[in-house]
Amino acid sequence: MPTESASCSTARQAKQKRKSHSLSIRRTNSSEQERTGLPRDMLEGQDSKLPSSVRSTLLELFGQIEREFENLYIENLELRREIDTLNERLAAEGQAIDGAELSKGQLKTKASHSTSQLSQKLKTTYKASTSKIVSSFKTTTSRAACQLVKEYIGHRDGIWDVSVARTQPVVLGTASADHTALLWSIETGKCLVKYAGHVGSVNSIKFHPSEQLALTASGDQTAHIWRYAVQLPTPQPVADTSQISGEDEVECSDKDEPDLDGDVSSDCPTIRVPLTSLKSHQGVVIAADWLVGGKQAVTASWDRTANLYDVETSELVHSLTGHDQELTHCCTHPTQRLVVTSSRDTTFRLWDFRDPSIHSVNVFQGHTDTVTSAVFTVGDNVVSGSDDRTVKVWDLKNMRSPIATIRTDSAINRINVCVGQKIIALPHDNRQVRLFDMSGVRLARLPRSSRQRFPNVPEKRNPSIFHPSNDCLWDEEPI
Repeated sequence: MPTESASCSTARQAKQKRKSHSLSIRRTNSSEQERTGLPRDMLEGQDSKLPSSVRSTLLELFGQIEREFENLYIENLELRREIDTLNERLAAEGQAIDGAELSKGQLKTKASHSTSQLSQKLKTTYKASTSKIVSSFKTTTSRAACQLVKEYIGHRDGIWDVSVARTQPVVLGTASADHTALLWSIETGKCLVKYAGHVGSVNSIKFHPSEQLALTASGDQTAHIWRYAVQLPTPQPVADTSQISGEDEVECSDKDEPDLDGDVSSDCPTIRVPLTSLKSHQGVVIAADWLVGGKQAVTASWDRTANLYDVETSELVHSLTGHDQELTHCCTHPTQRLVVTSSRDTTFRLWDFRDPSIHSVNVFQGHTDTVTSAVFTVGDNVVSGSDDRTVKVWDLKNMRSPIATIRTDSAINRINVCVGQKIIALPHDNRQVRLFDMSGVRLARLPRSSRQRFPNVPEKRNPSIFHPSNDCLWDEEPI
């Protein structure tokens, strides 16, 4: 009996202790509410040099922030109660099966695992709730002016890639699912050359660094190198269009657009036979690019490999293996013999061919979903985009962790970088194209066309490109 009375006394003391603890928490909460209310009343009552509109805006913003963190605080308390309940249940289970000689270490491991899951849930909730606040402050730091310059009408299906020639005459190249690649006059929008040598979708187009050669990759499992010769037409004067800046968005009317049922490219000179055909892949060739100097080319394929070719002989120099799933993109460094490949296996790889006797590879696992593209920028940076809705900027000298991370609300397609102004263009699955600087600050959003897309054109890979000479952004949409 003395033992039972002692245990009851101990239980009453513990219950009173928990009760006093809960009361102290409620008192603390009420005092915190009183303290948070005082500065606002003082701010509203005191004289201020700020204009009334600015003051009201600030009060509203801080009110929103306060409500956000109040919700987070409440969620935090609820999650802590769940953790306490779980720990009590696990402790009870441990006592019930004590006869089965369950070790304390096993019970501790089980409790810590469940606790870590709840902690991760708390972190995710916190990040999701505060991301809008953080991004809203970032967008106010800088703005870029965007202007619709020209539209290029002529393809019969979706456009997968766009590129600009690096030599004179400077022309625009587009690769399309209609099995063709077209070259355009940038100033007039006229189609200059049609390449019809592929029997599958043309997935990418890149221009030779010093000659009038184009490299195209196709769904017919080949990459073609073909020579072109164009004469630019005389540009006609055009009326100025109004500028759209920041986050403003307009709907582009299609009343005055050419009839999309007509084949605008039918009058273009047509090239049907390539200069060189690169044939070593066993699947769709999704991308191709020239190595510095233009004597070698690299291709990326859905057969999980990237191939390095000698352009003059068309011979396979290296087969780059290691990715566990289909490749999505490849890109070469503008001044060094470096190649970066991205894949659906959530990784991108950096291949180093600067030493002719040996090539090294580094694997980077910074994403949680398909890496849709990874590109080099000016200097020693790599920018990677993913279906996990993030874009990350990496330093080649230290790629253990990204130097900047951009979080978005939609998956990222094939990204591009304006080298001159260090601006990143991000085309999304939701048909938005947003501009960021290299530090992750959002600059602007490009206007969208109201024209309906082809019903058989998928939403993936809606890229944009920059004019290399005047840093003008060209927004590309399937037409």
